[in-house]
Amino acid sequence: MNSCFFIGHREANEGLLPRLELEIDRLIIEENVRYFYVGGYGGFDQIAATAVKRAKQKYPDITLMLVLPYHPAERPIEKPPGYDGTYYPEGLEKTPRPFAIVKANQLMVDICDWLICYVRHGASNSRNQLEYAQRREKKGLIQIINIAEGMGTNL
Repeated sequence: MNSCFFIGHREANEGLLPRLELEIDRLIIEENVRYFYVGGYGGFDQIAATAVKRAKQKYPDITLMLVLPYHPAERPIEKPPGYDGTYYPEGLEKTPRPFAIVKANQLMVDICDWLICYVRHGASNSRNQLEYAQRREKKGLIQIINIAEGMGTNL
């Protein structure tokens, strides 16, 4: 089963929901994506989670997982409403705390088939992760959808 991860800027707003919902529906229908992984630290993460939760109403067989950058034994977290569970990426255990979110994002790019991102500017970790994913895409290891492409600057 195919999987998708989301990366984007903290300053994203709800105006992205319609485009996200279209892309998620397309991935479910055309690409058989059934697993969706979302972080929990920025505006785009929240919007992506909302879009997947809405998709779950139409496609109850899809799975939404919250990606944890910190070990659950160190920083326990309960499964948020609407999520099917939490996921702590293998290999993150020895990462220093200040780098945990960046490393978790990279590990998710390594294991997922699709990346839906919202990257508009260069001064961010989201841009760095997109560039990393683009190198993997050239090798045929991931496919990327940047929903910021072709959109106005107010989203």
